Amino acid sequence: MRGIWGRFAFVGAVLLVAALALLVGRSRSEPLARNSGHSPAQLSKHATKTTHFEYVIADGAVYVYSIDHGNQLVQTISLPQIGTSIHGVVACPRTKTLYIAYGQQKPPGGALLAYDLSRGRPLWHRTYSFGIDSMAISPNGRWIYMPAGEGTTDGRWRLIAASNGTPSGQSIMGPIGAHNTIMGPGGRYLYMGGVDYPYLEVANTATHQVVRKIGPLNGPGVRPFTINGSQTLAFTTARSFLGFQVSSIATGKVLYTVPVPGFTFDPAKFRRTPDHGISLSPNEHRLYLIDTPNGYVHVFDVQGLPASPPRLLANIRLVHAPPDDGWLQASRNGRYLYVGRSGDVIDTRTDRIVAYRPALGSSADFLEIDWRRGRPIGTTNRYGIGYVRRPPH
Repeated sequence: MRGIWGRFAFVGAVLLVAALALLVGRSRSEPLARNSGHSPAQLSKHATKTTHFEYVIADGAVYVYSIDHGNQLVQTISLPQIGTSIHGVVACPRTKTLYIAYGQQKPPGGALLAYDLSRGRPLWHRTYSFGIDSMAISPNGRWIYMPAGEGTTDGRWRLIAASNGTPSGQSIMGPIGAHNTIMGPGGRYLYMGGVDYPYLEVANTATHQVVRKIGPLNGPGVRPFTINGSQTLAFTTARSFLGFQVSSIATGKVLYTVPVPGFTFDPAKFRRTPDHGISLSPNEHRLYLIDTPNGYVHVFDVQGLPASPPRLLANIRLVHAPPDDGWLQASRNGRYLYVGRSGDVIDTRTDRIVAYRPALGSSADFLEIDWRRGRPIGTTNRYGIGYVRRPPH
């Protein structure tokens, strides 16, 4: 009997070790996530109309809000491995994948996590020996364009395979202090902002070569920026200026330098970027600009561009002013404006704050993903670009 029980004990120990080894191996390649609430895949399973959700990445989790139901929280996805140092997020409906960049913006390096939106689990995560930052993804979901990070003087945007996170060895050399990135509609052009270089650069994604420099802009480098849908106009901010600039993408020349009437800031007291958040309305009628030192969002009429300059329409006082750097992103239907590192949600029909979402108050990384019949069918990026596709003149 003692021999039989000994063999049972031995077999049990072997199975336990094997199970633990499987768990450890999975945690390295597919870190586990704990979900609460109902996912958009579940909520949209029988939906014949498009449903809209805002994804906010903050404090080791993804918070999902229903835009159609007053921005109510519907799901929380715990991803403790991403921590609190989040620097970028993109999504690809075609591959049903959400990507989160986190960690160091300089060597010894950051990391990238891929999350399966439909199945509700991480696919993989990779760590790198180089810095990471606010990346872009190609429309077909094949390549991630990863900037080297504002924490370094490196001006490289590395191409990373979105299927598994492997660096391709290819890169685009852009402005130093590689930071913010927008993939132009259609995927032909990549817009690259470096925090240490006063030009916004545009690269051709087929040749990986810079084809245009926009500027010189207010220095010392390019901070948050956005573009219109026809890729004729760029809107940029700078650390040294309370306001924004409008430039022609075709000529690379600055068209307008727009201060905020009636508002100033003291660079000696506020040593950050005063307007660390800029967004066009999807119909490109309005431009929203955050004013962190004064605690406002300013609204400009930009319908007259490029013939006539932007015109101030409204000043919205924030209930929760960001302590330093904010962020702005409009919902795809244009109804809401989300104020990052504030938590305030603005109804753009009334220019009034209608909600406060704590997760949004500690994040500058959020975007919209739209669903129908249990599948993601569309997304925004986090940059508040315009969506009007005018034919070239």
